[in-house]
Amino acid sequence: MPVNERLRRAIHRSGLDIGGLAEASGVSTKSVERWIAGSTPHPRTRYRVAAILQEDESYLWPGAVDGASLAGAELVAAYPRRSDVPRHLWTELLRAAERDVCLLAYAGLWLTEEHADWMPTLAAKARAGARVRLLLGDPDGAQLAARDSEYQIGGGVAGRVAAVTAYYQQQMPPEVEIRLHDTPLYNSIYRFDDELLVNAHVYGILAAHTPVMHFRRMDGAYFHTYVESYERVWASARPLGGTEET
Repeated sequence: MPVNERLRRAIHRSGLDIGGLAEASGVSTKSVERWIAGSTPHPRTRYRVAAILQEDESYLWPGAVDGASLAGAELVAAYPRRSDVPRHLWTELLRAAERDVCLLAYAGLWLTEEHADWMPTLAAKARAGARVRLLLGDPDGAQLAARDSEYQIGGGVAGRVAAVTAYYQQQMPPEVEIRLHDTPLYNSIYRFDDELLVNAHVYGILAAHTPVMHFRRMDGAYFHTYVESYERVWASARPLGGTEET
């Protein structure tokens, strides 16, 4: 059997050794050695080891995982309108996040206005070492003006962006990164480590009344698509208060 190089390297990246992984996953060191040598653990053990190593199960053992089933399992819930998402879910996911909190919207002012815990919890996460990145609409960009025209609210979108950026500037620690984007907003994206809330946008209808999908990363079939989109927008955006990057 070929050596499982993906597993071996994942163990190394995690800071564990064979003995440490064996202890954390409740197996013998001989079992871990057999996995590295090419054997495949039972499904429950695969899932536990993947969680410990923070890798996809399908990445560590691609031949043993039904990718189609995992892709379907990524969709936790779907809501016909953003207003149907359980109110507590937004801050629950934020409180549970430890590594990545990412927001992509034009304003997202509703989060700061409707959830009293949003701002202090976000600031605390950044101070604790989580990477917190906020992407908001560029008031000087063409896309924000187009969205304002679509909604026919006479500059209201830009006003909401101005309000939310002022809130974040006043209340966020320097660890929080904020950039302004001028890209078409097909979806608003809210990432909390391995959980995503994706608010789909529909022409002429306010985002509060359009669908939201809740994804949890498994093999990444859905999850990675939205993360890649986020990273592309982040790379093209300019720092709040700065000029466009070249």
